[in-house]
Amino acid sequence: MNAIDPAFRDLAQKEFDTTTLLRNAATMRDARGYDDFMIIDVDSHHYETEAFSEIANYIENPVLRHEAKYQGMSRGGIGSSDGSYQEIGGRITRYPGRKLEKVPPTPHRDITLMKRWMDAMGVDVACMFPTPMLNLAACPRVEVETALAQAYNKWLCDTILDEEPRIRSMLYLPFHDPEACLRTVQEFGKRKGVIGFMVTATHYRGNWDNAYAKTYAAIEEMGLPLAFHAAFSWADPGLALTNRFIGVHALGFAWHNMLHMTNWVTNGMPERFPKLKTIWIESGLAWLPFLMQRLDNEFMMRTSDVPLLKKKPSEYMRDMYFTSQPMEMVDNREALELTFKMIKADTQLVYASDYPHWDMDLPNTIYDLPFLTEQGKRNILGANAMKLFNIAPELSAPKLARNAAKAAQ
Repeated sequence: MNAIDPAFRDLAQKEFDTTTLLRNAATMRDARGYDDFMIIDVDSHHYETEAFSEIANYIENPVLRHEAKYQGMSRGGIGSSDGSYQEIGGRITRYPGRKLEKVPPTPHRDITLMKRWMDAMGVDVACMFPTPMLNLAACPRVEVETALAQAYNKWLCDTILDEEPRIRSMLYLPFHDPEACLRTVQEFGKRKGVIGFMVTATHYRGNWDNAYAKTYAAIEEMGLPLAFHAAFSWADPGLALTNRFIGVHALGFAWHNMLHMTNWVTNGMPERFPKLKTIWIESGLAWLPFLMQRLDNEFMMRTSDVPLLKKKPSEYMRDMYFTSQPMEMVDNREALELTFKMIKADTQLVYASDYPHWDMDLPNTIYDLPFLTEQGKRNILGANAMKLFNIAPELSAPKLARNAAKAAQ
C-alpha cells in the first residue's frame, strides 16, 4: 500500500474533518431557526469497512472469518461487490481523508464521527446504515452475505447501539437466505437501538415469496417497520446499458424500489400483513406519482389479476412511509407540492440526509419549502419518525439544554 503523503495528511486533519466540512450546515441551522425542532434522520451512513477488523471477529464460520480478515471487504474482497463509483466525485470532499480525522480514544470512532455531524446539522436521533455492505446483494455466495450480515448486526448492537441512545438502526436482512432473515429478527428484534429491519432493494428475490412470511409476521408482531433501502447495480441487465454513473445512479435507486413496491402491492402484502409498516428509503419521491397512476390504471382494467386487493394500489401506497432524500426539486416546485399531497407527506414522509454521501440533503431542504406549514415541517423533520419508531422526545434534551444556555447568556 502506498504511503499517505504527509502534506495530504496534515491538510486532511486540519481542513477536512467533520466539523470543518459542516460549518455552513451549523450556520444554516441557527439562521433558519429550526434548532428547536426535534429532528430525526432516518437514513445516514457510516463506513463499516473502517472497523472491518472488529466486525470480522464476529463471523462464526472460522473459514469465512479467516477469509474476511485476509481479504477485507473492499473492492475485490470477500463480498466481491463494487461501490467505488460513489467515491469518485461529488460535493463531499471528505472521502480521501476521512480515515485521518482525529478522534478521542473513547467512545468508539463511529460514535464520535456520527455525533459530530448530527450536532452540526441539528439532528437529535439518526438511523445508521452500513455503506459498502449494501452491495452484498450482488455477492453470488449466499453464505458470505449471511455470515457478514450476522457479524455486522452483532457488532453494531454490541459496539454502537448499546452505547449511544441517539444512534439507532434498522438491521440488514440477508435476503437471499429467508431462514437467516427470520433468525435475525428473532435474535435482534428486542436489542437496544433496533427500530426495524431493512432489505437492500437490489436483491433479486420476490418479496412476495411465502418463504418470507414468517419473517414479516415476526416483524409485524414486534410492532417494527420493514424498510426497502434503494441502491444501484451496474450489473443489472437493464442498467448495464447505461455508460455514465449519472445514468445508473438516477435510474437504479428509483428502479429497484419501484420493482419491490410493485410486487409488494400487487401480491396483496398490505392485506396479508395489515399492521406491518413499510418504509421506502433513498429513492427520492418523483417515482411515486408515476407508479401510483400506472398501477391504478392497470388495476382498473385487470382487477382479477390482483384478487387480494380491496382498494386501488395508490391507496395502499399512501399508507406507507417514504424518506425525503434525494428530493427532486431543481426547477418545478409545483410538481413537488403535488407529490407531497399525493403521498400525504404531512403524516407519511420522514426526513433523511443520507450523510455523508455526495447527494446528501440538509434539514433545510424540508424547512425551506414554502408550501409547508410549520407543523408540517415539524412532522416531516421529526414528529412522523417519533411516532413510527416510538422514539421518546427526551432525546432532544441536549439540544434544549444548549438552547436554554444560549438564551441565558
